Amino acid sequence: MKLAEANPAALLPESLRDDFPILAQEVNGKPLAFLDNAASSQRPQAVIDAVLQSYERDYANVHRGVHTLSERSTDAYEAARRKAQAFLGAEHEHEVIFTGGTTAGINAVARSWGDANVREGDEILLTPMEHHSNLVPWFQLAERTGAVIKHVPMTDDGRLEVDRLGEVLTDRTRLFAFSSVSNTLGTVNPVAMLCGLAKLAGAVTLVDAAQSAPHMPTDVRAMGCDFLVCSGHKLCGPSGVGLLYGREELLEAMPPFMGGGSMINRVYDDRFTPADLPAKFEAGTPPITQAIGLGAAIDYLQAIGLDAIHEHELALGEAAWERLSGIEGIRLLGPDPAEHERAGLVSFVLDRPHAHDIAQLLDREGIAVRAGHHCTQPLHDRLGLTASTRASFYLYNTPGEVERLAEAIASVRDRFKPSGRRRRPRQ
Repeated sequence: MKLAEANPAALLPESLRDDFPILAQEVNGKPLAFLDNAASSQRPQAVIDAVLQSYERDYANVHRGVHTLSERSTDAYEAARRKAQAFLGAEHEHEVIFTGGTTAGINAVARSWGDANVREGDEILLTPMEHHSNLVPWFQLAERTGAVIKHVPMTDDGRLEVDRLGEVLTDRTRLFAFSSVSNTLGTVNPVAMLCGLAKLAGAVTLVDAAQSAPHMPTDVRAMGCDFLVCSGHKLCGPSGVGLLYGREELLEAMPPFMGGGSMINRVYDDRFTPADLPAKFEAGTPPITQAIGLGAAIDYLQAIGLDAIHEHELALGEAAWERLSGIEGIRLLGPDPAEHERAGLVSFVLDRPHAHDIAQLLDREGIAVRAGHHCTQPLHDRLGLTASTRASFYLYNTPGEVERLAEAIASVRDRFKPSGRRRRPRQ
């Protein structure tokens, strides 16, 4: 693919970049190319303005006040929930819970649904490509209950072996938790198929959509999932807020995870009754302004169109894969985009230098990438690596930035390429 072809007419990133004030700066004397979007995205002015308005004009605690500012904040907070409901395709707005982020959402399900439903000998099915936030809470649940952890087989190039799912998905599987998109490999998993197979086996599903919700349309009913989580800071929203979707009947049956204000209906001397959904799972003062900012981010993304964003990122990812694959000594992680659908990110290693050194050298060129294990240590162990470098794209990235990335990596490679000459022994 030519880089000129990586900019579909449906989305012109150059026309969007002015919406993001942070992108106008130079870093180390070079125009900023922010290619660390899988870790966290940037925010458009519309989101910044919504946050500022909340703090400068409308802020007060929600739900419990009858004065004007409390009513304004409550209205804006609940309007954000309705936007999130539409964004996720949920049937009911009370199926959408505001959390602190993806990690908080997964932990809430593990502690509430998991502690109430998982017993010794039950099985929790995961995949080798999961982020630590979709591993550690289930490991902790297994330690508390005596459940058994199992993993879906994966090919060497990072695709789940769905045809072997029957080997690990059994009538003892209570939960199947998996990511819709791998944050390291870029693999796009067949969510609806996996949820359908889990349902046939009687297992509950949790989809970690942190890497898909910002980049492609999400429809929880079409997916057929029981739970889904995502983070606001990855989809142009503020940090400190995320979404937990749960099917109504599951949320109704689950005990509340955190106790305190807001999540109660009535408190007595020695007991309490929980509030109705969604307050039941939103104890204490919620992330009010963050949720309002997330609502503004959803408005922004939907005005552009998630389909257009997805197509744009696919084109950038394919162009990056093609350009980087021509660099001598590079190893690209994940499936070839010609053979399997990928997200708009590319992780790689060079034989020299280390991933952290690569990231520092790219930063000198104004290019921001991520280096390390990306919170996927078991996956890196499986790949025989301790670290990799990742470039991840979003709606405001351009074909020119892909070209700058490729040229900078090639320059790093040339700088550290072995000369092939043997050193003369000391006399």
